[in-house]
Amino acid sequence: MRKLFTGTGVALVTPFKNGVVDYDGLERLINHNIEGGVEFLVSLGTTGESVTLTEVEKHAVLDFTVKIAAGRVSIVAGFGGSNTAALIESIKNYHFKGIDGILSASPAYNKPTQEGIYQHFMAIAAIAPCPIILYNVPGRTASNMTAATTLRLANASDTFVAIKEASGSLAQCMEIVNGAKPAHFSVLSGDDNLTLPMLACGMDGLVSVIANAYPKAYSDLVRAGLAGDFAKARKLHYSFMDLVELLFVDGNPAGVKYALQQLGICAEELRLPLVPATDATKKSMDVIMTKLKAVVLT
Repeated sequence: MRKLFTGTGVALVTPFKNGVVDYDGLERLINHNIEGGVEFLVSLGTTGESVTLTEVEKHAVLDFTVKIAAGRVSIVAGFGGSNTAALIESIKNYHFKGIDGILSASPAYNKPTQEGIYQHFMAIAAIAPCPIILYNVPGRTASNMTAATTLRLANASDTFVAIKEASGSLAQCMEIVNGAKPAHFSVLSGDDNLTLPMLACGMDGLVSVIANAYPKAYSDLVRAGLAGDFAKARKLHYSFMDLVELLFVDGNPAGVKYALQQLGICAEELRLPLVPATDATKKSMDVIMTKLKAVVLT
C-alpha cells in the first residue's frame, strides 16, 4: 500500500461573517490553498473551530469544501470527541461523499489511559468509512498518546494511515519514524515551527496552520525538506519563524485569521469563547508580513 497523505496539508479555518459561516470567504480560502500547491485540505479541525459548529453547519462546510475543491486535492474531515459512542454516531450520520480521510484527535479532558486511547480508536476504525489520520496533541487533550500506542494502532488496522504528531517532542516523533510501522503509514508534523527538524528526522509532511495564509511558501518548504534540499527549506523556515510564533500568542486561529484578513481572503471573526488577536500582536504581525512580501510569495 502507498502512503495516502504526504506533503502539505492545511488545517483550514472556518470563515465567519456576522455570526454565520462565510462561504464566499471559504471559497476564496480553498482556492488560495489549492492554487498555492498544497497536497490536501483538512476541514473541521481545531483551527476550523469545529467545537463551536453545529452538526448541520459541519455537514454543510464539508459538502461545500468538497464541491469547491472539485477533486483537485484530497479532503480530510475532522471527527473527534471524548465520548466514543457519540463520536461513532456522529461519523455514521455523515455520508462522506468526496471525503478521502478522517482526522481524529485523541480524547480530550477525560485523560484516558493508553489502553483506553487504543480501544477508542479501534472502535472508530471498526465503523470508519474511510482511512483515519490519528492526531496526538497533548497540549489540548491533556494526555499524550505515546509512540508505542501509535505504532500499536498502525499495526492493528490498515484503516490507520497516518498520524499528525503535535506532542512537541522530537524524541517521540523519531521513535515513531524509526519504529516498526507499516510502509503505508505516514508521520506528519502537527507543529509549523518544528516542521524543518521533523522533516530532517524522516517525517512525511505537515498539517499546517500558517499555510492557510502562505500555502505556496510552506508547500515549497515541505517539498524541499522531503527532497533533502535543506538549504532551501531552512531559508523558508527562518523567514516564517517569528510569524509562526505570533500566530499562536492569542490562541489559534486568532493569529492566522488576522493574517487572512490582511491578505483579503476572509474576516478575522471568531466564535466565542475565542476572541481576535490583540492590537499588539497585530502590529507585530504587520511588520513581519510586510517584510515577507519582499521575500516570498503567498
